[in-house]
Amino acid sequence: MSHYLITGGAGFIGSHYVSHLLSTQGDAEITVLDLLTYAGDPAALPDDPRVRLVVGDVCDRELVARLCADAEVVVHFAAESHVDRSIASADRVVRTNVLGTSTLLGGALRGGVEKFLHVSTDEVYGSIDTGSWTERDPVDPRSPYSASKAASDLLALAHHRTHGLPVCVTRCSNNYGPRQFPEKVIPLFVTRLLNGLEVPLYGDGGHVRDWLHVEDHCRALDVALEHGVPGEVYNVGGGTSLTNLELTGLLIDAVGAEPGLIRRVADRPGHDRRYAVDDSRLRARGYRPTVSLDDGLAQTLRWYRDHHNWWERRCPTDISVGAPRSTTYLEVAR
Repeated sequence: MSHYLITGGAGFIGSHYVSHLLSTQGDAEITVLDLLTYAGDPAALPDDPRVRLVVGDVCDRELVARLCADAEVVVHFAAESHVDRSIASADRVVRTNVLGTSTLLGGALRGGVEKFLHVSTDEVYGSIDTGSWTERDPVDPRSPYSASKAASDLLALAHHRTHGLPVCVTRCSNNYGPRQFPEKVIPLFVTRLLNGLEVPLYGDGGHVRDWLHVEDHCRALDVALEHGVPGEVYNVGGGTSLTNLELTGLLIDAVGAEPGLIRRVADRPGHDRRYAVDDSRLRARGYRPTVSLDDGLAQTLRWYRDHHNWWERRCPTDISVGAPRSTTYLEVAR
């Protein structure tokens, strides 16, 4: 029996991973540590006696030490992940993403954790004009969010090199799927289109992103935990790259909305033009994305159609009633 500590496990990717673990690891015991900020949803966690929710802060040194003492495996999702929020105010992002990761690494080291998986983002690499980043490429973050994640990555790797902590780092491309908070581009655009509202598209819409279904991401994390080499970084891609304008067109067609609902807004400061990862290192260990973008978008759209109450309670007022939307909360690229 393995005891997992999942930080940020009530968030979008974290809650999907908890459900995934329960379905694939029959003897797993799971402790979820989550502060339940605006994007955390305890109802997203399965009602299962193997899951225990601890509401608390990843920066709480004493709490983290107690939880790590009982854990064999730590999977670290907890992060402030919204780029525009980080541009508006970086302090909270740095506290959670950097200090929180440092606190967790220290607790894991003292607790003798057997495996530590640090879940990060391809945004740490910055923007790439052509080709794809490999794990050997240097980090070059362009926003407070990506800079804080790059710092946390380096802290995690330093704990392996300095202390021998068995850490692997994963860097994923853009995730999507059911239950994603409606500030990210796909749920933001889908919920607005379902309400007949305009969708705000940054700049010329030519920013390119690779799309990864959350279920494929969960499977990739399993591969990294099972076959990853401590001290290594593993890119995780979805295999489908689109411009934001192309993605918007797909969503408009899927909802059956009018193309005239696209509203151009001023581009975000420091907006990365293109992300692309080479995930051959993880594929060599058995990872393959299995959810096509067409199937994944159809599944995601069905979920939002069927769960109006869920997202209408979570949307800022200007999403649900159509008032002009402030770019402070826009997240068109990630």
